[in-house]
Amino acid sequence: MTLKKTLTIAGSDTSGGAGIQADLKTFQEHGVYGMTALTTVVTMDPADHWHHSVHPLPVSTLEAQLETVLSVGIDAMKTGMLGTVEVIELAAKKIDQYGLNKVVIDPVMVCKGEDEVLHPETTDAMREHLLQRATVVTPNLFEAGQLAQTGPIKTIEGMKEAAKKIHDLGAKNVVIKGGKQLEHTKALDLFYDGTDFTILEEDKVDTTYNHGAGCTFAAAITANLANGQDVKEAVTNAKSFVTAAIKHGFKLNEYVGPVMHGAYNRFEK
Repeated sequence: MTLKKTLTIAGSDTSGGAGIQADLKTFQEHGVYGMTALTTVVTMDPADHWHHSVHPLPVSTLEAQLETVLSVGIDAMKTGMLGTVEVIELAAKKIDQYGLNKVVIDPVMVCKGEDEVLHPETTDAMREHLLQRATVVTPNLFEAGQLAQTGPIKTIEGMKEAAKKIHDLGAKNVVIKGGKQLEHTKALDLFYDGTDFTILEEDKVDTTYNHGAGCTFAAAITANLANGQDVKEAVTNAKSFVTAAIKHGFKLNEYVGPVMHGAYNRFEK
């Protein structure tokens, strides 16, 4: 039996719900073989209300990891928390060097629970180096506003405007995740392929146990692409997968509750 191979370039969430950990769990649930290139380690301080601290790895260590994985060969890849301009430039360089053509860019700018951009200068680097190499980019409302330079997004029309601008920057397909901040009765995401807009809707889940949802969504798209689905199908199926994961999220401690990455296969399939 031969499994499709996937790569995630992302940070480690020590609590296990997001980042590399979420990606690998999601890859496993989709029957693909996941490999990793670690950019940072994120820790949480239980004595300070779960405050996040980010511990970057040397760029040379990241490059060594990438050479390890890419020497094996991959069928699709995603990025998560990259953190610095140098890391973004390295990711872009390797995408070109190895001719990678199924690339999901999850433009992580903040840790859930934090409200400041980790490194504001990286937004320009994402625009310059990553969007043009993206098969699909998956920003939330905040990230889409930053990439498109539109300011806060609160409506579907605002999402459409941002999606067009992000596509114009080179991304082949754009998915903007609506989230709870969107003024809409459903859990709504917007898919744009450069020609048509598609609204993806599910019932809203009344929960705060959604840690890792964005990583899980992007990882599911990556796995679906590796398994041969076209982009729209990969995104649509990923939406169903992450909705189930959110629906069955659970309390980890008093500060956070992660999604259940195995919920779709266990309860919905």
